[in-house]
Amino acid sequence: MSYTVEETLQYVMEEDVKFIRLAFVDIFGRQKNISIMPNELARAFKRGVAIDASAIEGFGGVVHSDLLLHPDPSTLAVLPWRPEHGRVVRMFCTITHPDGREFSSDTRSFLIRAIKTAEEKGYKFRFSSESEFYLFKRDDSGAPTGIPYDNAGYMDIAPADRGENVRREICLDLEDMGIITKGSYHAEGPGQNEIALTSCEPLKAADDVVTFRSVVSTVAPRNGLAADFSPKPTKACPGNGFHVGLSLENNTRGEKLPQVIAGILNRVPDMTIFLNCAAESYLRLGANKAPKYITWSSENRSQLIRIPAPLGDSPDDSLAELRSPDSLSNPYLVYGLMIYAGLEGLENGSELPLPADIDVYSADEKTLAGYKKLPHDLEEAARAAKSSDFISKHIPEELLDIYCGRVPKE
Repeated sequence: MSYTVEETLQYVMEEDVKFIRLAFVDIFGRQKNISIMPNELARAFKRGVAIDASAIEGFGGVVHSDLLLHPDPSTLAVLPWRPEHGRVVRMFCTITHPDGREFSSDTRSFLIRAIKTAEEKGYKFRFSSESEFYLFKRDDSGAPTGIPYDNAGYMDIAPADRGENVRREICLDLEDMGIITKGSYHAEGPGQNEIALTSCEPLKAADDVVTFRSVVSTVAPRNGLAADFSPKPTKACPGNGFHVGLSLENNTRGEKLPQVIAGILNRVPDMTIFLNCAAESYLRLGANKAPKYITWSSENRSQLIRIPAPLGDSPDDSLAELRSPDSLSNPYLVYGLMIYAGLEGLENGSELPLPADIDVYSADEKTLAGYKKLPHDLEEAARAAKSSDFISKHIPEELLDIYCGRVPKE
C-alpha cells in the first residue's frame, strides 16, 4: 500500500509504532538511517530531519555540513524482524540543503530526475533485478570465515542446498515489506544464492534493491551466517552479479526496445565505473558468464545484454537484461544512467549492431577481434567516465570525482 502523509501519521498512531527509521543511501548505495520517535514525525514531514553530512563520504565538509532528510510516505514499511508490539517502520528519504535546494549527491533524487525526464518525453521504464550473494559460516566469535555454507551447485536442492530455508525467510520478510520475489535458488558457486525481484517502476525498483540487500544482511546473522555481496568473494568461484532487467511500458511488440539497447551499448563504457565501482569488480568480469565484451544476443548468457525468451503477456515480455553490474553498485545511479542512455538511443534512432550469437568464452581471437571490450580495470573505467560528455551531462562533478578517486595509486 502507498501511504500519504496523513495516512502515515494515522498508521503510526494506531498501530503501536515506536520508532521510525528514516533511510537514505550514500553515494555508493550503502543504506544509512536515523531513528526518530512518533512525536517527531509530523515535524519531519514538514521541515525535514537534520543530519551531519561531513560524516558521510561524498556528502560534504564540516563548513556547511547540515543536510535535511525528507521522508517519502509512499515507502512506509514495517520491519518484520522487529517486535510486533512497539513496531519499527522505515521510510526512504530525499535529501536537501537547509534552504530547500536539492542536494546534488542525493542519488535517489538523481533517479527521480531521470524518471521525470523520460516521462516528459513520453516514456515509462520498468526495472527488475536478479542479485547473487554468498552465505559464509561464522567462527565462534561471530566473524565471517570465508567458508561456504554448503557445497551445492546450480539449482541443487536440500540437503545439498543448505541455504533453502534462509532464502525462504528472506522472501517472506520481503513480502511482508511489500516486495514480491519471482524466484530464488542456489546459484553456481558453493554457498552462492540468487533471488529475483519482480518488475516495477524505477524508483520503487531501486528502493526494493536497497531493502533487499538490507534484509539479506539481517536474515543471515539470524541464522549464524554472513552474507557477502562483493563482486568476487573467492578467486576460484563465480562472482556475484546484479543483473538488471529493463523494459518499456506500452511498448507494442517491443518496437522501441532495440533503440534503448543500442543507446545503452553505446554508453556502457562511460557508465561502467558506476556499474562496477571497486577494483575487485573487474576480477569478476570476463569469467563464469560475467560479460567482457560489449555485445548483445537473444537468450545468450555470455553477452553483456541478453534478451530473455518471452514467457507471456507480462510487462517483462519485451525485456533487456544488462549483466555487467555487481551488487556494490548504487541502484539509483545504475537505473538512472540506463534511462538516460536508453533515451539517447531513442532520440537518435540508434540502430543495434548485429547480435553476437556466439559463446564469447570459447570463441577464438579472430572471432572476438571485431567486438569492443568493457573497461578492464577501475583506472580504464575512470578515464572513460572522465572523458564522456554523456557522464558530464548527467553526473555531478563532485560525485564523479569521488568515484574516479577510488583508482588505486601506483
